[in-house]
Amino acid sequence: MDKDLISREEKERLLLKVQRHLSDEAEVELGRFEAEALVDLVAALIGPFYYNKGLRDAQALLARQVDQINDALYEMERLPET
Repeated sequence: MDKDLISREEKERLLLKVQRHLSDEAEVELGRFEAEALVDLVAALIGPFYYNKGLRDAQALLARQVDQINDALYEMERLPET
């Protein structure tokens, strides 16, 4: 996992949650290194999907806001006096 993505403390909490979940739900005991390897693998496999979805959501939000600005500018237009 990218070291700059999350802090060391956040990663430690994540690893503990993964270890606890696998222990409770699947009765699988993982050491810290195995849990870290699993988290890194999952991040590499599905991370891009979430990242791209976030980009698409941001693009849609930006497009809506640009449309609102364009509408407001259109309303401000003045017609020539006749």
